[in-house]
Amino acid sequence: MLQQHLEQYGVVDDGRLFRSLDGGDVAESTLARVWDKARKAALSAEEYRSPLARRPYDLRHACVSTWLAGGGISAQVAMWAGHSVAVLHEVYAKVLAGLEEESLGKIARILGLPADDEDQDEDDLDSA
Repeated sequence: MLQQHLEQYGVVDDGRLFRSLDGGDVAESTLARVWDKARKAALSAEEYRSPLARRPYDLRHACVSTWLAGGGISAQVAMWAGHSVAVLHEVYAKVLAGLEEESLGKIARILGLPADDEDQDEDDLDSA
């Protein structure tokens, strides 16, 4: 659909994909109305009533969160998102904090240390 839109309408000189009828910026009220219709069409009634993708920006936030949760390196993710690393860490601190155990496991593997669950299994065997 995007490719068809590009072929039919192209982009304006500054690279914007969507524009008003006179070639200017699309009004916020128009964006909000179209986004609401898209959410209603794409989501179940329960999802629509939830905060899921309430604003287009929510998709960007979800994308950056997914990059981080997937193990993306902070500096690279910050560059992709157009943030500084400091801003990335401030805005996405909850995502980063949730990755602490995984990060510790990666460090242990690099150092050749047993994983925590292996330590637990050995402790269980020793106590048996």
